[in-house]
Amino acid sequence: MSDTHPARKRILTGDRPTGKLHLGHYVGSHRHRLALQDQYECFFLIADLHMLTTKPDKADILAIADNGRAIVMDHLAIGIDPAKVTFYLQSAVHEVYELQLLLSSLVTVERLLQLPSIKDMATAANMEQIPLNLLGYPVLQAADILMPRAHLVPVGKDNESHVEITRQIARRFNNAYGEVFPLPDAFVVGGTLVGTDGQAKMSKSLNNAIFLSDDANTVTKKVMGMYTDPNRVRSDVPGTVEGNPVFIYHDVFNPDKAEVETLKERYRAGRVGDVEVKQRLATVLNDFLEPTRERRARYEADTGFVDELLYEGTLRAREEAKQTLIEAKKAMGLTGVWNRLSRAAEKRRKKSEPTAQGGAPAPAPAAVQAAAQSESVASGEAA
Repeated sequence: MSDTHPARKRILTGDRPTGKLHLGHYVGSHRHRLALQDQYECFFLIADLHMLTTKPDKADILAIADNGRAIVMDHLAIGIDPAKVTFYLQSAVHEVYELQLLLSSLVTVERLLQLPSIKDMATAANMEQIPLNLLGYPVLQAADILMPRAHLVPVGKDNESHVEITRQIARRFNNAYGEVFPLPDAFVVGGTLVGTDGQAKMSKSLNNAIFLSDDANTVTKKVMGMYTDPNRVRSDVPGTVEGNPVFIYHDVFNPDKAEVETLKERYRAGRVGDVEVKQRLATVLNDFLEPTRERRARYEADTGFVDELLYEGTLRAREEAKQTLIEAKKAMGLTGVWNRLSRAAEKRRKKSEPTAQGGAPAPAPAAVQAAAQSESVASGEAA
């Protein structure tokens, strides 16, 4: 095994830059990132190539930079330590494109079509047919995961099968060409959060989200407009707690569990109104978000910090990707093919081209020399 393999175990996860993060993101994924950042070396990607599978419009692409900044800022605001995490822009790491192509020969179309998530994404995007980039989504995910040689991948239950495909691809590569990639494990993160409308999980597109960046007044306004028990027309009518979004949020965010149980008892008995329960929830959520707001203000005061963090992280990810690609191509024998051809061609040029003044062979064109030197360095082999 190459000495470029990391000594400390790594995590790879990320977000599609389609907008700001909300409480649903926190419950489903980002709280786990907080817990794991001290145990693993973390790579968090801004997955703009994945975004193109369902949002390829020019307007969406032009919004990537702002949305990417917002996502990084949301991470910092909830307590992610910028010194412990590498944030990077997926599309700027060009080696990932090449690795995806190399890995694509190790999985079949039939296998990809077995993934229900692919069809679900196509349906959600109102696609009548599945485009190639959406079908190849799991292969690009595999390239993302294997690029930093990640050991753990936090995913929702619906994406667990994607990590299994990555394991299959890595296993097939290692068996065919030699061990290059560790087999990553899925860390299934649980939980979704129903939206404020009570009809579906929290989503920006459904306008039922409370964002991590919302101010206190906005949070209070959204909470006071939340869906509750539709059959409860007065506060003295016994209400239903089960499936009631207000109580779901209390269960998740209210640290005073005794208070939550008391509110539930009173609600079932018709001894507390929706307004009181919501007012208490608004206080709970704003208390929860206040440290987030303080950290956000501190980072926002440092103009350009997020841009520099993404820039430096992307440069680091490029170096990791370059080393991984070198290993993969060397294992496959691809680097040797070009080196043998180029050396033979250079040797022939020296023999056949007219000599320069002083009897020295005429030099090869500058472009040829540069290309040969670049490939020799990238392959890790002596010229």
